[in-house]
Amino acid sequence: MLTRLQYLLRETWLGLKRGGWMNWAAVSTVTVLLFLLGAGILVSWQLDYVVNQVGSQLEVATFLESGVEAESLKPFVEKLPGVAEIELISKETSWANLVKELGLEDVKGATEQLSGNPLVDEIRVQARSPEALTPLVESLRKLKGVDEVRYLPEVLQQLTQLNAGLNRLGLGVVSLLTLASLAVITTTIRLIVIARRKEIEIMQLVGATSRWIALPFVLQGLAFGLAGGALSWAFLQGARQFLATVLAEQPILIQSLMDAKAITTVQQLQLPLILLGFGGAVGIVGSLFAVQRLARQ
Repeated sequence: MLTRLQYLLRETWLGLKRGGWMNWAAVSTVTVLLFLLGAGILVSWQLDYVVNQVGSQLEVATFLESGVEAESLKPFVEKLPGVAEIELISKETSWANLVKELGLEDVKGATEQLSGNPLVDEIRVQARSPEALTPLVESLRKLKGVDEVRYLPEVLQQLTQLNAGLNRLGLGVVSLLTLASLAVITTTIRLIVIARRKEIEIMQLVGATSRWIALPFVLQGLAFGLAGGALSWAFLQGARQFLATVLAEQPILIQSLMDAKAITTVQQLQLPLILLGFGGAVGIVGSLFAVQRLARQ
């Protein structure tokens, strides 16, 4: 068993040496493929994190009808499904804050000039999750005494649509690059096979099976895929650090796109495994194509 393993490793190494610059073409193509695949996965994870963060921070502003106090509706709002937290803001508090923002010092005088406080009580409701936001808004609008409900659904919708669009675009690009990688690996392996044709004929004469002869070439394809996976992972780590530095002075929402908390420990372990696994699969499939084509000849 040890002798066979040594033979396979030796033959694989000899094949890689004879590949020359074609090895670099195969590895670089796979690296680009896996880099874009990994970038797409990271972007998807980051956007999911941002959607959850924005969804959890969005507050629904519920303005009551004139004369309706927030305390009277508090028990009904608390019972609504999807409510995480509520805050009652009286019209007196809102009016005092507004007067201060306008630079007025005499709250009582401003109130008298307008013949009373023109504002209404407000209830700010925080949803438990983005999914619960829309049903919660509909429930609030149906409550008696509610005049208007304001929230920002466009933020979640745009982020969700952006994520879906990027996923579709990424799938198309990855599919094209996968075909290109298969073509390059197949061509590289075929050239290596042609260069070792005499050795293969001798092995066939002494009774070596086709599977045994093809196995080193399959391992070469696997090596291309694993090398591309390792390089793409290294490039992705460098790109993340670079973007985190560049976006450090940007607005909070943009900074959250590179928030280190967005990628969990499990996902950090999953990504290199995905890249190595997909790269290895592409390498093996490409080498199998090359060997099968040669066999048919």
